Amino acid sequence: MHAPNLPAKSNKHAVALLSVFAAIFLTGSKLAIGLLTGSLGILSEALHSGLDLVAAVITLFSVRMADRPPDRDHHFGHGKVENLSALIETLLLLVTCIWIVYEAVHRLRSGATEIEVTIWSFIVVISSICIDWWRSRALHKAAKEHNSQALEADALHFSTDIWSSAVVLIGLIGAKLGYFSADAVAALAVAGIVIVVSLRLGKRTIDGLLDKTPEGISEKVEEVMKGFAMVARYHNVRIRSSGADMWIEMNIHVAPEMTVAAAHAISENIEHELQHVIPRSQVLVHIEPEAAHS
Repeated sequence: MHAPNLPAKSNKHAVALLSVFAAIFLTGSKLAIGLLTGSLGILSEALHSGLDLVAAVITLFSVRMADRPPDRDHHFGHGKVENLSALIETLLLLVTCIWIVYEAVHRLRSGATEIEVTIWSFIVVISSICIDWWRSRALHKAAKEHNSQALEADALHFSTDIWSSAVVLIGLIGAKLGYFSADAVAALAVAGIVIVVSLRLGKRTIDGLLDKTPEGISEKVEEVMKGFAMVARYHNVRIRSSGADMWIEMNIHVAPEMTVAAAHAISENIEHELQHVIPRSQVLVHIEPEAAHS
């Protein structure tokens, strides 16, 4: 396997590291303003950002580990670290939901919903929206360029943070107008958004850990194989992903009178074409004589 080039690795690591710094800033500012104002919406966002920080650190670690080449004990590389990272992120999001829902319901039942809304409340939330918009775009771009599931999970996570912060902003406006329960209601809305994100991340993570064929890859294989008329038929196509790497296996049938060298040339052409269409793919083609199964 060819290891990723150094500029590509550096770009992935740089984006993941910037996400960590952004999470540190957001967590600290939200926590400070939330404690000063007593806003459950901002405190829920502070907890959310705190878990974002943990997730960002895990992502940084996972993208570094995932790019390590195969070794004696990991023949398929270390790409599954990215799937594990996404699973941990999903669990952290669910923990967030439990606390937010509990505290919001408690405040609504007890009637202790009054909070102090200051200009800093709005500044920290609006800043959060701007920063999350920037880093979600940066992460999504890097994830697409490097086929990184961990960065893609982070991009999805932080794009939904924009909406949850917007909901908190609406709650603050309501509280400023005297509707203090709007803050607790906004916190519940944040929890709802987080639950949706958790379910989406959870499904994708489980699919990756169970080696489900990535969406669209089977169609690409079929399209490539249409260009090889010398292949009588093919079967037993197996596709699995490991982080940014794809592993593809298949059996092809060729005419029995074909020489070993010619058959081998066809298999190599198939491997090269698939590797061109599907970046960072490792392809293994097994050759069989068609007459043997006629």
